[in-house]
Amino acid sequence: MRRTSFADMNCSLAQCLEVVGEWWTLLIVRDALFGVTRFDDFRSRLGIARNVLTQRLEHLVEHGILAREPYQENPVRYDYRLTEKGRSLWLVVTAMRQWGDEWAAPGGPPIQLQHQTCGHRMTVEPVCSECGEPVHRGELRAQLGPGARDDSLLPGRR
Repeated sequence: MRRTSFADMNCSLAQCLEVVGEWWTLLIVRDALFGVTRFDDFRSRLGIARNVLTQRLEHLVEHGILAREPYQENPVRYDYRLTEKGRSLWLVVTAMRQWGDEWAAPGGPPIQLQHQTCGHRMTVEPVCSECGEPVHRGELRAQLGPGARDDSLLPGRR
């Protein structure tokens, strides 16, 4: 069953899902964030079918998340390296991992991140980019941005 496309939806989350919303895609990005670059390494770590991996890698290259760089000429083989756009998905992947640690890992987190500067286990917490204070969901209000086509995405609007 083919999923619905969000390409025409005026919503940044929908546009993000259009690029990385397929379930193998973020696992590939996760592994790339851990330094995996080779097709066979992605395949063996994920247990993904060759054809599916090929499609997902092509999709990520097409959308500028990964760049394909040849490392061998005969036969031609490629490394798949995160672009700046791809590396910026770190926060998304980390937030999803933290959610999974809290709500879907009854035995505890399978992986924990250690901040090398201070040596402590760390989690990502939202802070205001302007004042530096911690941000809680109830303290936020949605407002129209410069890319809004109409006000249908605001709460209480259709």
